[in-house]
Amino acid sequence: MTTPVSPTAPAGAASRWLSRTAVNGALVLATLYMLFPLVWLLTAATKDAGGLLAGNAFSFEGFDLGQNLSDLASHGDGIYFRWYGNSLLYAGVGAVISSLVSVAAGYAFDKYAFRGKEKLFSTVLLGVLVPTTALALPMYLLASKIGLVNTYWSVLLPVLVHPFGVYLSRVFSAGYIPNEALEAARIDGAGELRIFFSIGLPMVMPGFVTVFLFQFTAIWNNFFLPLVMLSDQKLFPLSLGLYAWNSNAHAEPTYLPMVVTGSLLAVIPLIVAFVSLQRHWKAGLTAGSVK
Repeated sequence: MTTPVSPTAPAGAASRWLSRTAVNGALVLATLYMLFPLVWLLTAATKDAGGLLAGNAFSFEGFDLGQNLSDLASHGDGIYFRWYGNSLLYAGVGAVISSLVSVAAGYAFDKYAFRGKEKLFSTVLLGVLVPTTALALPMYLLASKIGLVNTYWSVLLPVLVHPFGVYLSRVFSAGYIPNEALEAARIDGAGELRIFFSIGLPMVMPGFVTVFLFQFTAIWNNFFLPLVMLSDQKLFPLSLGLYAWNSNAHAEPTYLPMVVTGSLLAVIPLIVAFVSLQRHWKAGLTAGSVK
């Protein structure tokens, strides 16, 4: 006895094939769109000022990357790598401390009951809605009052508070840390700080890494806050230093290859951070769907 074949089966298969093709095509286009600036940086960093001004950034003629790197390292007594170190300091230290504060706060909001908890958490959520640029001037006035303007602290301290990280950490804490494990630790006589660092923090490590990557990227690309706070070039991060060079490139085209090559080198820490920590942040991003 044969099973009748539905006349709609070929049509359904064709529809699924078209859907997959459309989705894959859209993903390919989105990938090409996102990789285009990086490809431009890779090729443009090999050109001298004449090649860039002539619009030959995508050609492989006139390979001059070695000279561009040499100019980058020697200009201003190596000020570029001073900016590089400053950015690593701001983004690295700031992201680690900010992520730890966010995870601790999210853990407290999730696991402890105290008066006004939800109202306080609503205030934290309100902080997510306020753009950081709107807070730059008030933070400058506060830093000026206590004498922190034009210091490392004027850029480092404001980035230690991350409202969205607190919200995200509370979600991770609810999904990753079972209350039973904390109760068992309390029965064994462990203190609250020991419970957090020995049980809570290791369990919520994917959330910590996710918050760290968000904050590291935000601080690394931070521009407006250093622009407001800093006037000493030795304290500039890469974003502000390259902006200053790019402003000079209109009058002196010799700055243009250094700006492009410096921008290429500035992408490396972000790529390294995402590639080296991808196992953790992928687990963190899929936590909500698993829950």
